[in-house]
Amino acid sequence: MIYTVTLNPALDKTATVEGLTVDEVNRITEVREDPGGKGINVSKVIAKLGGTSRALALLGGSVGEKIRAMLSEEGIDVWAFEAEGETRTNLKVVDPKLGTNTDINEPGPTASIATLDTMLAALTSAISCGDIVVLSGSLPKGAPVATYAAWVRACGSAGAKVFLDADGAALSHGLGARPYLVKPNDAELSRLCGRELADAAQIAEEAIRLVNGGIGRVVVSMGGAGAILADESHVLLARSPKVSVGSTVGAGDSVVAALAYAEERGMSLEDAARLAMATGAANVMQSGTQAAERALVDELLDRVTIEPL
Repeated sequence: MIYTVTLNPALDKTATVEGLTVDEVNRITEVREDPGGKGINVSKVIAKLGGTSRALALLGGSVGEKIRAMLSEEGIDVWAFEAEGETRTNLKVVDPKLGTNTDINEPGPTASIATLDTMLAALTSAISCGDIVVLSGSLPKGAPVATYAAWVRACGSAGAKVFLDADGAALSHGLGARPYLVKPNDAELSRLCGRELADAAQIAEEAIRLVNGGIGRVVVSMGGAGAILADESHVLLARSPKVSVGSTVGAGDSVVAALAYAEERGMSLEDAARLAMATGAANVMQSGTQAAERALVDELLDRVTIEPL
């Protein structure tokens, strides 16, 4: 079973604005709403790939109820816990004229320690050996910076393979708990190591350092340049096919989803890399944070290139 955890979910509202101009009235030409938050995005993509997951989420108020209903309509198993306040709404402004994607994210409600402890206890009691737990996204207000580190340790002790996709202090603390897989992007990895990583060789060097420090797999996404994937035996450069871009929001989440799906099925690192790159490319072709259909992913698989480093 794959469990995804979203402690700071959102209703993603994607607005299309032609020629966005600061200090001017801007007209929206299209708008769509999607249930969002990184873990929820992962569950949506896993469903499209043909897998199943259980999405744990901290949901509150009318927005939380809307997200729960939208996910249920998509056939996603939602394990909701009550947030003390209204779940946030995030605005994604897509400007096809300028080729920009601008995120304006609300902070979300405060999470109590008691609620977080209840969620973690419920999750660890449900985990079976070999399950996958995906911890991803920002921490809610009120959550200690070491929250993910504690969850990695607890879920790992319960027998799960833990995937961590976070940034900043949440990532650096989480690494100390040695998750099975981490997926920073190149900018997040640069911040983590305290220096600008200028090319794939430097990124691969840092990925290997993390593997040597006890992380099972390290996947560093590099946007349109592809990704570096490393484990104790391999270092790969995977390049995505060039596609028309609808929205880049959630692209990294689709990569994590494909990696979790591949891990559950025992796929090799190279096959997982190919699926992840094709899934990421298929999803940036969509509008908003909707997940691409599996048929489109399959069409792109042969256009992914894999190079050993």
